[in-house]
Amino acid sequence: MTEQSHENNKDFQPQSPEKKSDDELDMGYKYLSNAFKVSFAVLKFIMIVLVGLFLLSGFETVGSDEQALVLRFGKIRGIGENRILDPGLVGPLPWLDWVFPYPIDKVVKIPVAKKVNLLINSFWYFQTEQELLGQSQKTRTRIPKALNPIMDGYCITRSEKQSQTIAGSTGNDYNIVHSKWQLTYQIVDPERFFKNTYVQDIKPGESYYDVITMSVTPLLENLFEDAAVTAMVNYTVDETLFLSQGRIIRHVQKLLQEKLNQIESGIEAVSVQLIEIKWPRQVDAASNASEQAISEARGYAENTLNEAAGPIALELLAVLEDRTISEEKKELLWPQLAGAAQEKIAQARAYRTKVVETAKANAEYFQKLLPEYRKRPELVIQRIYQDAIEYVLNNADEKMVIQPTKGAKGREFWLQLSRDPTIKPKSEK
Repeated sequence: MTEQSHENNKDFQPQSPEKKSDDELDMGYKYLSNAFKVSFAVLKFIMIVLVGLFLLSGFETVGSDEQALVLRFGKIRGIGENRILDPGLVGPLPWLDWVFPYPIDKVVKIPVAKKVNLLINSFWYFQTEQELLGQSQKTRTRIPKALNPIMDGYCITRSEKQSQTIAGSTGNDYNIVHSKWQLTYQIVDPERFFKNTYVQDIKPGESYYDVITMSVTPLLENLFEDAAVTAMVNYTVDETLFLSQGRIIRHVQKLLQEKLNQIESGIEAVSVQLIEIKWPRQVDAASNASEQAISEARGYAENTLNEAAGPIALELLAVLEDRTISEEKKELLWPQLAGAAQEKIAQARAYRTKVVETAKANAEYFQKLLPEYRKRPELVIQRIYQDAIEYVLNNADEKMVIQPTKGAKGREFWLQLSRDPTIKPKSEK
């Protein structure tokens, strides 16, 4: 029994490893070397693929309506004109505009060729969605009794110049108007735009045009509102609504561009349009009456000018008020006059002709009389005097001849006349 357990324990004892031959060791090293080679080849392939993908990620396409800036570690790369990339393909190749992939380089594309329209409704009165729908369907909306300065937008126009003011008042009759505008702008300097205006990064999948437009809209709205308020206060309500809208638009555009240039925004205000302008809804009735009166006054003025000078009246009036137009151009318009002005001109020309001809006739008469005057001057003068007296007496309705008496010094002469009642009507006729 003891011997049997001893044999069993002998089976469980560890046996010493047998020594491997040199051939077996060479085979192990060979397999291990092959495994390393395969692993290195796979790793090398993966690295090449990663480097290729890294380089491919550096290719960018600049659209036909865009220009691009390259940021190298956050700063604009290049000097002078080389700082801006024109439309085309850019990437990490020598024959292209050399650009390293992110995060070394970053391409920022600016839409410089697109003209963007921006609606400015800041100066229009508040309207609910129901009111906007009602306006499109030509339905009447309820007008508030008073204007709400917190919700309703408006501009202030300056007071009218009045010669007299009501006692106790300052004479400042300011008015308010509602207006809708449209600004058309364009990015003309990508570098200045990026440095001073561009504030929002582009995320993957986003459009540069959409993001940039959304980014600069608040800035442009604020600058435009400032320019409009500054300009409108220099004009009266009549000039704003009827007379000087073109001048106001140019004034607003000039002020806006000055502000854009002052901050070096790289943006140009291409055009400004006044889409709609009106007085407050609360005074529609009075304003309609005023508009009708103004319309009637304009019609009366046009009719008066047409009666006075014909169809050319307005053009001639504008030319006469413009001091920069030469006299030669003004002379070309005079023959086109009609109406009362043409009649007056014809009468003036006839009178001028009469005066000239009379002067010529008198000159010829005196030329002929000159030899006789040199011979007998007293006789000639007496004859001229007698002719003048005869002309005066022939054209006088009443004649009274008083012959002075010699030696009547100190005497009084009384003459009582009874006027013929038929003389005065005859004279008036």
